[in-house]
Amino acid sequence: MTVYVFDHTLDGLLTAVFDSFFLHQQPEFLLAEGEQLPLFADEPHHVVTDSEKAERVWKGLEKHLSKDGLRMITVSWLSEERALNQPLFNFICKVFRREPFDSYERNASDPDVLEVRNTCRRVLHEQLRMKQFIRFQKAKDGTYLAVVSPDHNVLPLIIDHFQDRFNDQPWLIYDAAKRHYGYYYDGAAAPIHITFEDEAAVPFNLSNGKLDAEVLSENDQIFQQLWRTYFKAICIKERMNPRKQLSDMPRRYWKYMTELMAHSFSIVSADSAEPEVSGHR
Repeated sequence: MTVYVFDHTLDGLLTAVFDSFFLHQQPEFLLAEGEQLPLFADEPHHVVTDSEKAERVWKGLEKHLSKDGLRMITVSWLSEERALNQPLFNFICKVFRREPFDSYERNASDPDVLEVRNTCRRVLHEQLRMKQFIRFQKAKDGTYLAVVSPDHNVLPLIIDHFQDRFNDQPWLIYDAAKRHYGYYYDGAAAPIHITFEDEAAVPFNLSNGKLDAEVLSENDQIFQQLWRTYFKAICIKERMNPRKQLSDMPRRYWKYMTELMAHSFSIVSADSAEPEVSGHR
């Protein structure tokens, strides 16, 4: 039983593909560092990430896959799901072993293709929801802040959208959940990747994304209250549908949404563990 262990980076996975062909092996398991080895496994091959090897594999993929196929690889990788490692590795290996190449990426009967494609769809679905549910708050210095906690690493997929839509104002979108990084746009140059050395010192609450009162713009405080009032006013009690609301707007997004930050805008149904949002979309 052949096992490869890599550093859980995309370059590392591409290097593993290179090693597989160079060593004439097809590993049964591709594991990330720290994962438990299967029983009766041989001594694992530890993949040493090599950017040149990874680049050679990627250039080969560019010759054999369409732009959609290449995007399927890069987008699915942003899921950060360890369960994707083996199917994605198998998928890339099969691209070089099968012909015609251009039809293989659309072969939904292949379990590896199907897993990569479905993972890609989940990531794209989340990036769409991020565009819909992100709420900005304006600081006194004119910067707009939005804190998010997506399941997948979708910030690289949404930054162009916000740069295009808000290209004349500074903003910061910060992933406060697992990744602790963000993108800052100054209103002119390209957005830059940023991290905070001391998150405890930042002027906003990472648990709910709220700016501290001393740095929140006074006008924004008024607009937030107006938005909450509007949200409450348009509620039609007879048409409330908690199940539909939860489907359209999963609960994990609520804590960062201005209209749902106040406790008065959520009630708990007596016969359901799911809270009912007093508002109709």
